[in-house]
Amino acid sequence: MASEVLINVAPAETRVAIVEQARLSEIFIERTMQPSENARAGRSGHRLLGNIMLGRVQRVLPGMQAAFVDLGLEKAGFLAAREARCLSDLPSFMDQPCISKCVREGEAIVVQVIKDPISDKGARLSANVTIPGRLVVLVPNQSGVALSRRIEDEAERKRLTDIVTEITETDRRAAAGAGYIVRTAALSASRDDIASDIARLGDEWRTIQAKRNMAKIPATIYADLDPVERTMRDGVDDETTRILIDDPEAVAQARAYATRTMPSAIDKIQLFNGPGELFDQYNIEAEIEALLGPRVRLPSGGWITFETTEALTSVDVNSGSYTEATGLEQTSLKTNLEAAAEIGRQLRMRGIGGLIVIDFIHLNEPENIGQVLTVLTESVAKDRTPTQILPMSEFGLVEMTRKRVREPLSKLLSERCDPCHGHGRIRTVATVAAEVIRRVVREAKARPGAKLVAYAAPEVTRWIEAQGDDMAAALRSRVPAGLRLEARPTFARAQFDVGVDQ
Repeated sequence: MASEVLINVAPAETRVAIVEQARLSEIFIERTMQPSENARAGRSGHRLLGNIMLGRVQRVLPGMQAAFVDLGLEKAGFLAAREARCLSDLPSFMDQPCISKCVREGEAIVVQVIKDPISDKGARLSANVTIPGRLVVLVPNQSGVALSRRIEDEAERKRLTDIVTEITETDRRAAAGAGYIVRTAALSASRDDIASDIARLGDEWRTIQAKRNMAKIPATIYADLDPVERTMRDGVDDETTRILIDDPEAVAQARAYATRTMPSAIDKIQLFNGPGELFDQYNIEAEIEALLGPRVRLPSGGWITFETTEALTSVDVNSGSYTEATGLEQTSLKTNLEAAAEIGRQLRMRGIGGLIVIDFIHLNEPENIGQVLTVLTESVAKDRTPTQILPMSEFGLVEMTRKRVREPLSKLLSERCDPCHGHGRIRTVATVAAEVIRRVVREAKARPGAKLVAYAAPEVTRWIEAQGDDMAAALRSRVPAGLRLEARPTFARAQFDVGVDQ
């Protein structure tokens, strides 16, 4: 399906939106501001996912079949036995080994973050590290060739397997003894393109090994690409028609990455110069605001309601005022089909993971139930995050899981409201600070040469000032005439104003 990629770059955060058929399909927000003292790296939108780190085993718990690893973060990382298997000497065909056979307390180990810290839980870790390229993923600790499940054509699967096998056996730049996973992007790719990707990954792995030998514990020895390059790697494919970026430096960065790894995408990269703001032109700001609310309207007049608890997310389907002239079963079927088609999109955009229970409107006919499950399956099929769906129960409930790899959007942008005793949510300080900075950049474009002043709540101005020289330099480049921050004690957290400094 044809898509456009929109990248909004600001001093506070980078936001990526993927638009399909004029509708938002996915949204990613990554903070570039430094976290506060109460929100260390890996929280408040700072991504650790994919980073390879050198840590020290803090505790080994055979009763939990897990170990905790000190990575220098607020919380120790969690390493399950199944993710530590590659550290044991047991043959691969044996059952999951005991964690004490894999690691020892006090031992230095290399691990990769496979799930960002979420709420009060530390990062989830794996000792079986992977390094993604554009076409293949390098798996240093295991041999062999595997393929993405989305590559379904048997002839193409054989072609790709043969190419990767031949390259790894003959090309000296390939990582010795490593395995590879062929990504969907490799469909119809040439041998030379695949060989170049494998060579780059081999060089990267050798660099990581050298850093590991010199690093002091704890240390990050490999950081995944930044949001712009990662979007080019993972979010751009042959069906992407245009990549719009509103920052000249980010455009140059995207083009440099494309030149190295995907020359066919260079001409798709464009600088957005207005009029107006990029996300406003595509109504993305309004979409983000809507994603913070629990209710989603359906075309027929019904709605879906999302409610997330610590244990699970419940999704309730309601027909509202809609009635089908042919009867209750058809009314329920139409509403359920609309809901099933929308739920996959909403889960992706909201970043909801874990256990999800969908309460569809009751249906009597097995054929109609089958239609709803088929549409739901198709709705989540394009999701890059693994999902699993169970059959509908007698009560009309469908249980599904979606791998939880990051904070949901609602928790990234908002937090519990203490005055309302947890029954409501307010925007986080970091979220408001990002909004202030976006408004400042917007005003600077509209009033070139004017010195600006931003009025905000004291906790918001303190947050911005605490970012130090990097933030100050970024703001000077976008507001050359200068910016003054003024704290207003009477302002609520979300209240701010930006104007010309008199």
